[in-house]
Parts: sequence; structure tokens; C-alpha cells
Amino acid sequence: MVDLHTHSTASDGSYSPRELIGLGLVRGLSIMALTDHDTIIGLDEAKDAAKEAGIGFIPGIELEINEAVAGEFHLLGLGIKRPGPAFTEALKTLSHKRKERNLEILERMKELNIQAEYEEIAALSGGHSVGRPHFAAFLVKRRIAKNQEQAFERYLKKGKPLFVPKRGLEFEHALCIIKEAGGLAILAHPMSLFIAWGKIPDYIKSLRDRGLQGIEAWHPTAKVGECKRLSDLGNSLGLFLSAGSDFHGELRRDRKLGFTAGNRRIDKSLLEGMPDLTELTFN
Repeated sequence: MVDLHTHSTASDGSYSPRELIGLGLVRGLSIMALTDHDTIIGLDEAKDAAKEAGIGFIPGIELEINEAVAGEFHLLGLGIKRPGPAFTEALKTLSHKRKERNLEILERMKELNIQAEYEEIAALSGGHSVGRPHFAAFLVKRRIAKNQEQAFERYLKKGKPLFVPKRGLEFEHALCIIKEAGGLAILAHPMSLFIAWGKIPDYIKSLRDRGLQGIEAWHPTAKVGECKRLSDLGNSLGLFLSAGSDFHGELRRDRKLGFTAGNRRIDKSLLEGMPDLTELTFN
């Protein structure tokens, strides 16, 4: 089994990079990718843990993209081995945009008479990147929500009073820094674009023509039939096919490492035809 889409405490997961790798070992995974949101700070720890555990490790990232779609546009970078100055600068820009978003969420909390200081939220991140799960944890701590799932459902998900859209990178710029770092640029969970099926083939073809290299055809939020159609589409366009659990840990307990849509195991054969992404050369 393999898994090409997971998250740790470096972004919005509930397991540290080392704990995540350990869990993957217990679950029988032979290859894992760590793809935290807009950061690579967990990759060294995960790489070391994977080497000790004898698991092939794929250093990765999941980037927020500015694109005119109704839903969300995320781009996976798989096999990030040589992040250069442009890559580092882009992540600094994303970190700044994330901080602005967090402060806006904080202001909305105050409008709801939920008093908090940013330091209180940041303290719940364990020194890592602050995001919505940490606001959710704060709401649970204050007993405003009984658990993180309820905090998202009532306050933090799209359409709720504390939801603030993320601001990301331009598509071409994200492609450039992923490729310069030695990675593959993969469209994450295409169904989250919220584009009608009749328009998806032309849209993904346009992304391929702009430089996209692959699509995450298999994702737990999609139906099996949709994943099969995405696989056929990716093959017809000459794109690499990826699959992942999008594992976050306790916040999304329905997602299991090594499993994707329809509770299907992610088989190692998925990597056939892909460049070698598992070299442990990240520094």
C-alpha cells in the first residue's frame, strides 16, 4: 500500500510527521508522501522517520491556488527535492497571507463576542503553522463547540460565520516552483473545483496545456464512479494519475491511511510509469 496525500501537525493534521510515519508503518504502507498545506517544515522529520522505519518517503506539499473556480483549487507537489529561493519566497508569501486570514477570522470571532488573542490560538498549533483546526480547538477549549467537527460545522466551514477564504499563488507560478524543486505538479481532488462534468475535460485539458502534469484521480471525497472517469480522462490526456487518503488524523476520522474513495486500498502499482519520487535527498 502507498499514500500520496497526507498531513501532519506542520499544517492541519493531528499527528506529528514522525508519528504519521509510524502510523503508516503500523498500517502496512511501503511508500508515503507528506503534503502539508503551504509548508515543507515537516519534511526533514518525516524523512528521518521513514528512513528508520524502512518506508519509502516522498517529500511533498499542497499549495493553495488562485483560480477562477466555484470551489477550491489545490496543487500537490510530489517529489520536492531541491527547493530553491523562489520556492522559499513563495512559501513566505503564503505564510503572510495565512496570517492575514487568521487575523480576519479573529476579528469575526470578536464580532460574535468570542474574545481571544492571537497568541492563544497560536499556542494550540505547537509552534507550527496556524490554521482553522487551531481555531476549532480553541472553540472546543472554550466549550463553544463540543468537538472540532462541530466547530467546523457551526463556525468554520464555507458559508459559516468564521469562514474566510484562503489566498494562494497564481497557477503558473506554483507550477514553476514545483518543477524547479524537482517535483511533479498534480491537481488535488479535482471534484473540489465544483465544475460540472460536462466542462471538466476541457478545463483539465487547458490546465495540462498550461503545464499541469497529473491529477489526483482517487480521493476519499469523490465517488468511485467519478474517480474512474477522472482516471480515464487523465489517461486520455497523458497525465500522471495519483491517489491519496488526504489523511488529517483526528479531525477527519473517516479517512484512513492507505485508503481512498470507496474504501479502496491504494496499491503500489499506482507509481508505475511515474518518475522516481522516493529518493531521500531532501535537505
